[in-house]
Amino acid sequence: MPTDDIFTDFLPRHAQLFGRHILNLGHRFDTSPLFSDDALARLLENAPRGSYHVNTMDPTTHDPRTRREGDIVGLNGHEVLDAVRRGRIWILFQNPGAADPAYDEMLADIYAGFEARVPGLKTFRQKMSILVSSPKVQVYYHADAPGQTLWQVRGVKKVYVYPGTPPFLPQDRIEKIILGEAHEISLDYEPWFDEYAEVIDLEPGRMLHWPLNWPHRIVNHDCLNVSFTTEHWTGDLRAAYMVKYANGILRRHMPSARLSESINGPAAWAKFGLAAFMKMSGLQTKRRRPFVIDFRVDPLAPLSVRNIDAYALQK
Repeated sequence: MPTDDIFTDFLPRHAQLFGRHILNLGHRFDTSPLFSDDALARLLENAPRGSYHVNTMDPTTHDPRTRREGDIVGLNGHEVLDAVRRGRIWILFQNPGAADPAYDEMLADIYAGFEARVPGLKTFRQKMSILVSSPKVQVYYHADAPGQTLWQVRGVKKVYVYPGTPPFLPQDRIEKIILGEAHEISLDYEPWFDEYAEVIDLEPGRMLHWPLNWPHRIVNHDCLNVSFTTEHWTGDLRAAYMVKYANGILRRHMPSARLSESINGPAAWAKFGLAAFMKMSGLQTKRRRPFVIDFRVDPLAPLSVRNIDAYALQK
């Protein structure tokens, strides 16, 4: 898609707000054939097993412990989509370009569009993930390490975006996420946090971009939802990541300290060196735990979920 055709209402002021404030902008990907039922069915059938997650959860409570991993064995793509429409299923495709290069071309167009509109913006390590999810399912309160944008294609979801400061994002918790010692959804959530959130009903043809690491959660309206996320890095985002990584290492010896998150000056340079050393040495290797699969998507089962004997999948 030509970069001029991606956005419908990107104004000059949005370039100054990008990465600093929440942006809610229009796009044209809701008309793309890459998100039709036929295209999604092909993706379901062709994506490598290690590139996607299948989840279910209790939509009546905010309890990440109810989230379960499943599989879609024995179904064609359209049968899976029918099960998602009727059930409580959340499917995340990571790197869909591995199954269809057209998604990689779309990703390149998106960042060419951003970089053409935001002076000085240079991104790298861009990624895309596609989400297909049932009515009323939710994505629990969490924070992501790279820069994030959420693009709504079909259906409507309510998105809550919270400030990236304590108590919504304690410094030590984002450090553990970056170190790989905690899952993104491990952040503590309190219902009163919602009083301080920006709450948006995200409709087809709209996208949201928020500042780095800001926590967020999502609740689908009573309809099938199709959306995708894009993530990216810049020099400054990478520097912020390295500082938080080093702070997490240092915190083992000073657990209550308020460590600087500045990316400038001699202290920051020392932290870059510490983080680089730890990464290259392998001393801080992310813990790779197998996913325990304990249900199968089944259009004939209640909520399209059929329990199975648990087995482990190493991804």
